[in-house]
Amino acid sequence: MPENLLSQIHNPTDLRQLSEQQLPQLANELRDFIIDIVSVKEGHLGASLGVVELTIALHYVFNTPEDLLVWDVGHQAYGHKILSERRAKFDTNRQLGGISGFPKRSESVYDTFGVGHSSTSISAALGMAIASHLKGDFEKQHIAVIGDASIASGMAFEGLNHAGVTDANLLVILNDNAIGIDPSVGALKNYFTAVKEGKNPKQNNMIKSLNFDYSGPIDGHDIFGVIKELKRLQKIKGPKFLHIITTKGKGLLQAEADQVKYHAPGKFDKTTGEIHHKSEEHLPPKYQDVFGLTLLELAKQNEKIIGITPAMPSGSSLKFMMEAFPKRALDVGIAEQHAVTLSAGMATQGMIVFCNIYSTFLQRAYDQVIHDVALQNLPVIFCLDRSGLVGEDGATHHGVFDIAYLRCIPNMIIYAPMNEIALRNILYTAQLGLNHPIAIRYPRGRGITVDWQKPFEVIEIGIGKCLKQGTKTAVISSGTIGNNVIEAFSKMENTDAFAHYDFAFVKPLDEKLLHLIFNTYQSIITIEDGAIKGGFGSAIVEFSKEHDYTTPIKTLGIPDQFIEHGSIAELQKLCGIDMESLMVVLKNA
Repeated sequence: MPENLLSQIHNPTDLRQLSEQQLPQLANELRDFIIDIVSVKEGHLGASLGVVELTIALHYVFNTPEDLLVWDVGHQAYGHKILSERRAKFDTNRQLGGISGFPKRSESVYDTFGVGHSSTSISAALGMAIASHLKGDFEKQHIAVIGDASIASGMAFEGLNHAGVTDANLLVILNDNAIGIDPSVGALKNYFTAVKEGKNPKQNNMIKSLNFDYSGPIDGHDIFGVIKELKRLQKIKGPKFLHIITTKGKGLLQAEADQVKYHAPGKFDKTTGEIHHKSEEHLPPKYQDVFGLTLLELAKQNEKIIGITPAMPSGSSLKFMMEAFPKRALDVGIAEQHAVTLSAGMATQGMIVFCNIYSTFLQRAYDQVIHDVALQNLPVIFCLDRSGLVGEDGATHHGVFDIAYLRCIPNMIIYAPMNEIALRNILYTAQLGLNHPIAIRYPRGRGITVDWQKPFEVIEIGIGKCLKQGTKTAVISSGTIGNNVIEAFSKMENTDAFAHYDFAFVKPLDEKLLHLIFNTYQSIITIEDGAIKGGFGSAIVEFSKEHDYTTPIKTLGIPDQFIEHGSIAELQKLCGIDMESLMVVLKNA
């Protein structure tokens, strides 16, 4: 048996002591190590397995961390983390207090740029390269590793466009595996496919036309070929572009065969690859599936309904409508800005557009929400999946800012259903026709059982609801976090003093009901799963000040800091909005 190589490598300096002939063995060990940990601890699997040889080659050829390596998104950076001083604690990946699932500057000098959202690597690495030149360092290498799904984004093209007119010492590596989380889409994907298949003439290379020294495509799993090409490119100055072909999930047959499912498969058998499915027979449906199946149900009855998602058809469950109505349900790729303005354009022509974007990704299209939708008062229906705390993906993915950043926009309606039944009803209500754009925010996870045969109900815009009468303190919640309030009451012996109100509409607020609350109760507690600064509680405080009420108000929500990774239950407890923390607050009220 050959000795274990990975156990001897603490950092890339150790890696560089190996001979090239030893690297294939190391690649096998690194894959096995990733599979061993992720099969038990969960995480992003397929992307990291696909770049094992590239990861080793990059750290072997370049003098990291002095040479600067930027990973786009970071789903594929597990091997990088393991080789750069985090092997011993990789089993804490994505867990509370453990290492992040994405590159993070505060975690390691080898993580040169914090990532989590796509298409930032080229701009970041170019910025580093220009800075190096300004400081007189013309030898430092700057490498951006970007996937074929991410490079189709507008921001990536902005970076390429700029880099092509500089003499920056920049190497862009296109990791081309024809898939992001879902299969890549669009004309650029078709172009790269043509290049791979030799159907595109050399003189018609679009990357060369942008003034990059283009090479490839080469086999990204041939570690000797990758090292040879990296060493050649290392000696060339100016912007360079290396096109490599890889297989997402490489080394685990099931992950290669079903790349969507094994992007982040949960727990699985490391030997057979079989996913350990939790029994879902008696579980309520996921919010995303309630959205997707309800939209399909409505689309069958209303031919004006359009569904749009930027590269998340599986995660958002728009896939159901895409399968049934492929011309009316569109995956536009990683292009949130385009998705929003495309929706706006369709809305001008009388279409009823459901623009389905994760809350954290809508941040990337903020100008379009304001300028293209709200300013023109176009009734686009934004369905914000993964709102609130999302768990192990951490700070880059928590959807906790949407209330604060949308509430200040004129014409915008904001609705947070308390459960899946309310989600179904607001989707039904919205497609009947609204006079304004609306943002419907709902969480990752499950809520209550849905009676799919129950008729839809029209929701009256801007109306709150009393869920429980009380005598002293009013608890006002918005969204699914209100279920924590209900659970807290169920655990307490005497709750006569407490009333509970569900304000699903953050905007417009039910001011009539608020006047009643402020004139009835001695104190008020607000609770939300969004940022406390500028959020729902702030709206209640603003109302109080505007109308000269002096009733004490305690606001509970996400504190003014970035929340790291952990389970949703752990993070709610950390933020003081879990059921047990609420009980303490209520008892002291």
